[in-house]
Amino acid sequence: MRLTAIAGGTGAAKLLRGLVAVRPRHELTVIGNTGDDAEIWGLHVSPDLDTVTYALAGRLDAGRGWGLAGETFRCLEAMGDLGAETWFNLGDRDLATHLYRTRALREGVPLSAVTAELCRRLSVGARILPMSDAPVRTRVRTPDGWLSFQEYFVREKAQVQVLDVEYAGAAAASPAPGVLESIREAELVVVCPSNPVTSVGPVLALPGIADALAATRGRVAAVSPIVGGAAVSGPAGELMRARGLPVSAVGVAAAYAPWLRTLVIDRRDAALVPELAHLGVRAVLADIVMTDPERESALARVVLDLQPSLE
Repeated sequence: MRLTAIAGGTGAAKLLRGLVAVRPRHELTVIGNTGDDAEIWGLHVSPDLDTVTYALAGRLDAGRGWGLAGETFRCLEAMGDLGAETWFNLGDRDLATHLYRTRALREGVPLSAVTAELCRRLSVGARILPMSDAPVRTRVRTPDGWLSFQEYFVREKAQVQVLDVEYAGAAAASPAPGVLESIREAELVVVCPSNPVTSVGPVLALPGIADALAATRGRVAAVSPIVGGAAVSGPAGELMRARGLPVSAVGVAAAYAPWLRTLVIDRRDAALVPELAHLGVRAVLADIVMTDPERESALARVVLDLQPSLE
């Protein structure tokens, strides 16, 4: 089976762990969001790529949902003593990833090749592709001006009003090698339960991605990150409102129109099934809040069962 997933960070990591728990890893290709990449202390940090990589390598801190398990932060403390900004938490062992990536990028190695080498060295098994080798950066407009996504999400703790969101550089960027092919050749493409605006939105903003999703001969489905009118985690609700989208599974379907045909929603949102059907989207009910490995695998099986049923 050829399975392609479009992924952000924490929510995606849980579903991806479930998928590789029930299917061979080599069948999975992950297209990772790089819109929230940032430069911290002169280092190139790719938060969503790293979260997915660590999760599939079995090294993710499950409690935080980011970073490495058993991490320490002595360098962060020392940088603070030297007067550096410390609002973005970089762990001591996590720094090795960013140092390796930054050095390779400065030597002219594309991000996709760096990511592939990190996956090889960490024995990930699945294929992880950055959405683009070119820089695309999600920016959030607030009453006080534009912020990078990390400034908005981490430094400001998503507590400022959002007026608009843009994907700087997307129009001029190209999907990374293998991205379009992985969509076109997949038997099933799943959009993970990630923020539709700032995790999946940057991927969709790249030229050719939406067309590939509309044209693929495989099945395309998504898992809603919204349950009962609120995001499972993170600021998806506020960002969806800023985009004029209802904070519901219906808003998720609208964000993925016109190529989405199947949306996995929580059983608590069963009342939305007729409205989704009116939009041309088939709703599949499941328990989509993944609180442990068993629930991750159970949701993965629901997603995989969509493949033959969409004939």
